[in-house]
Amino acid sequence: MKRRPLATLAALALLTALSSCGGADDGSAETAPAHTGSGAFPVTVATEFGDVTVDEQPERVVALGWGDAETALALGIQPVGASDWLAFGGSGVGPWAEDLYDSAPELIETLEPSYEAVAALEPDLILDVKSSGDQERYDQLSQIAPTVGIPEGKHSFLTSIDEQVTLISSALGVPEQGKQLLEDLEGRFAETAGAHPEFQDKTVSVAALSSGGWGAYIAESERVMFMQRLGFTQNPQIEELTPEGFSVSLPEEQLGLLDADLIVVFPIGVSASDVTGQVLFEQLPAVQDGRAIVFDEDDEAIRLAYSANTVLSVPYALENVVPLLSDALT
Repeated sequence: MKRRPLATLAALALLTALSSCGGADDGSAETAPAHTGSGAFPVTVATEFGDVTVDEQPERVVALGWGDAETALALGIQPVGASDWLAFGGSGVGPWAEDLYDSAPELIETLEPSYEAVAALEPDLILDVKSSGDQERYDQLSQIAPTVGIPEGKHSFLTSIDEQVTLISSALGVPEQGKQLLEDLEGRFAETAGAHPEFQDKTVSVAALSSGGWGAYIAESERVMFMQRLGFTQNPQIEELTPEGFSVSLPEEQLGLLDADLIVVFPIGVSASDVTGQVLFEQLPAVQDGRAIVFDEDDEAIRLAYSANTVLSVPYALENVVPLLSDALT
């Protein structure tokens, strides 16, 4: 079988334990726009927890949500504190973004942040745009500084990249920069999809294997949305299952539901051989046909760029993931 990346799913706690990734910078950091605040303050943004008003240009930003720090960096703001969801280490961002920091931020825990550590940084704005959407977490953070939480109804880390950029750019007073970033990103997806007509309307299952078992990502998760923007459609068998947050659990006896035109698997806390060594997985028609991608240790930077799904990581992912997808279908 061709070497393929495999997507993972499992608990977020396992994601925070992933090892830091290496990999070359694709130049995305060099093209990030400089911060040019509009000065149009105060600004008010709508969130799940109500409207949040930012009275003046933020100077000390703490970015706690998944990808919030990279989004701020893309808009020319360097957070003084940030959470490292994918365990990159260093500045807490991928190699496509680390050069954007003049000095590394204070790294804050992910699932259970230290509110004392956040307060010690004296932030004037906290970003928690892509997170669990937990009310208690928001209440604690908003006592420290104005906090931009999740968009309405987007619990369990289901904030889209468009929503993330729009909320954060608005809170930072640079909505036009955010709009331009999204237009550029949409152009990249459209160009890539146009160059790969073999992706159009092909069904895809994006799954994960962890020590807790198998799971598949739902259509609203960033890993599936990435594929949809390239022309793929979510496996309807997965779509019919009842989700738990951003994924659905798959007992081994239901592993056959993963079969689709293409299967992408992320191993989490396990090796690629743990995936490919499973008899039921190997028996899937797509796998036997070579239409399955399992990310292994050599794919670390690619896998994390795909998983991060920020305006800075997506160009790297498009450059490196798309050839794998095309190869699997031809």
